[in-house]
Amino acid sequence: MQFHYANSTEILFGQGQIAHLGQMIKPNSKVLVMYGGGSIKRNGVYDQLKQALNGYQWQEFAGVEPNPTKETLDKAVAQVKTAGIDFILAVGGGSVIDGAKYVAAAACYNGDGWDILTRKYKINAAIPLGAVLTLPATGSESNSGAVITKAETHDKLSFLSPFVQPVFAVMDPDTMKTLPERQLINGIVDAWVHICEQYLTKPIGYMVQDGYAEALLKNLLALGAQFAERDNDLWRSNLMWTANQALNGLIGAGVEQDWSTHAMGHELTALYGVDHARSLAIIQPSLLRNQLMFKQGKLEQMGRNVFHLAEGDDLALRTIDAIEAFYHRLGVATVLTADDRQGQTKTDAIDAVMAQLKKHGLNAMGENHAITPDASRAILTAAIAS
Repeated sequence: MQFHYANSTEILFGQGQIAHLGQMIKPNSKVLVMYGGGSIKRNGVYDQLKQALNGYQWQEFAGVEPNPTKETLDKAVAQVKTAGIDFILAVGGGSVIDGAKYVAAAACYNGDGWDILTRKYKINAAIPLGAVLTLPATGSESNSGAVITKAETHDKLSFLSPFVQPVFAVMDPDTMKTLPERQLINGIVDAWVHICEQYLTKPIGYMVQDGYAEALLKNLLALGAQFAERDNDLWRSNLMWTANQALNGLIGAGVEQDWSTHAMGHELTALYGVDHARSLAIIQPSLLRNQLMFKQGKLEQMGRNVFHLAEGDDLALRTIDAIEAFYHRLGVATVLTADDRQGQTKTDAIDAVMAQLKKHGLNAMGENHAITPDASRAILTAAIAS
């Protein structure tokens, strides 16, 4: 067991924590507050921000979309450079925080920010940033990763850099009170798949990583089962903290990771606008069945320890069925329908996704590099409805 692990993000968790922003941002900072569609002005978060940032020089950048686009974010990059911004505060969910990470890095680069995503430019500096989380799902508030879309070409790519690790994250579960049901469900599914990408690989006997991953999965099962009673402080707090722990680096320390469900799901989102979490639910069950020979041991462990299934030769398959049933209980589909793909035929949809996977060099995905183009096509054939 060998790994380097550090998480430098300071967490301010609990009700009323937005009031402490003034203690986290250096005096005399020029702050850019980035947010999405404006829900923070309806749920009281914006008013709390104004009060907490009293005395600071700050300005806004609104309109960061779900699955943030380079095209929108480049406008924020220009604003940062023109105004001499030296701190970015992302207020929202993973999309806003991911967008802020792109802006923080691209603003310190004289070329095209998309070079970050295509690996033409390696980040060597970034403007410091913090986060006020309003939608728990991605864990972006305390990790160094981001996913950005280039709308012009339907490319959705990711990057990692310690330079964009948030300095702090404010996590007040009260900010979730006005979230739509769909977004809460997406948060559960997104966190679930994040855990699975790190856990459902090979049995290696790392007791802490496995045990913690299983505890988080059981949390999400319970929160899903309690979804009808979600309007309470404890439910919100548990989802917010579980989603954070799912992708803050701890359960993935020293273990082989997969991320092929995400790679394929990203293509569905880029091509058809499918919600990120729902794209993962569409891909994952079919992918797990396709890769059963490699993942059987961990699937059986998950079946025993998370779902408490009975032993048997088909335990791994029953575990996949249980995962799929979990999504269905949440009202989340596990196939891409004709409506999802805007009427495109199944064959054309498969070909479109395969073309994007080829374009992005995704020819040997997964912890075993076993998801070849043939395997990808078989997975898509199962995951896309006629």
